[in-house]
Amino acid sequence: MAPATVDVPITDITAAAFTIPTDYPEADGTIAWNSTTLVLVRAKAGDVSGIGYSYADVATAQFVTERLAGIAAGRDANATSAAWDAMVRSVRNLGGSGLAAMAISAVDNALWDLKARLLEIPLYRLLGPLRTAVPVYGSGGFTSYPIDRLREQLSRWVQDGIPRVKMKVGTDPSSDVARVEAAREAIGPEAELFVDANGAYSRKQALAKAERFLDSGVSWFEEPVHQKDVAGLRLLRDRAPAGMDIAAGEYGYTLTDFRVLLEAGAVDVLQADATRCGGITGFLRAAALCAAFDLPLSAHTAPSLHAHVCCAVPNLRHLEYFHDHVRIEQMLFDGGPTLAGGELHPDPTRPGLGLELRRDVATRYLVYGSI
Repeated sequence: MAPATVDVPITDITAAAFTIPTDYPEADGTIAWNSTTLVLVRAKAGDVSGIGYSYADVATAQFVTERLAGIAAGRDANATSAAWDAMVRSVRNLGGSGLAAMAISAVDNALWDLKARLLEIPLYRLLGPLRTAVPVYGSGGFTSYPIDRLREQLSRWVQDGIPRVKMKVGTDPSSDVARVEAAREAIGPEAELFVDANGAYSRKQALAKAERFLDSGVSWFEEPVHQKDVAGLRLLRDRAPAGMDIAAGEYGYTLTDFRVLLEAGAVDVLQADATRCGGITGFLRAAALCAAFDLPLSAHTAPSLHAHVCCAVPNLRHLEYFHDHVRIEQMLFDGGPTLAGGELHPDPTRPGLGLELRRDVATRYLVYGSI
């Protein structure tokens, strides 16, 4: 291992994509899906390699290979900010959101993992932790689930020690109140209950649902209207019942996306996703911006990735323990964080993210690249 004070050139950047079928049809308020694609990036410096990922289309892996690999290769593996800045500048004429942002995110995540592995320390130690474990909320409760499956999933999380759970609403607004009531009955009176509409409601629908959901003790209303309807989010934040937080931000790709929500006073809690917002570098910048507005931050999905960076965020509320991603990450990787007491605990004995690809399993789902 080269000393940290010596430049360690990045020798190679590669990308692969894996498409994994869901274990049951999944849907939220606006879309349905039966598979999820994970885009994996491997960054090498000599005989050390780091991995990072995003949940994105297979074209994201192609973008990494054809547009970003040459930008990052040859740079100092310790200079993650310099590589990030170069990648962001390189996509100026292509647009810095969407696919390009997710590709940059996957590479940046891999570079942070590589840097921590070069130093032979867990990533959360490199980032300067405030905590060694991160509170989570169980997330799933898809609108495609029959009531029995919804109740079983949410109650199992509570039984496993997670004191807060989230369900999807919005596909059939006429049934949402009854589903939320069934969820509350299943989890008991003490656990926190969150709902996520994924922008499916109109403003007046969302206001009416907020009043009804209050009867079931809902304390978190995520994307009651579309994230781009900033005025609508502000309306909901102003008029939602006391004790019900309005949350949004998961589709933020740039700092400007987050700043728009914060300056408008549109959310009680900001969400950010390191697989979309420029990786760990972008996530830390979003967290700092959020702290400047004195608001809490919640990490969106990808729990094995976010567990480390969330240890270093001072204004953290919690991390989404999303069923789809939990299942995929446990399937494809060894060494992920462990769940105990409603918190995710990164392994203090493993360098970087601690993740190692299970090649025998991953090969079955490979749709692009090689491993």
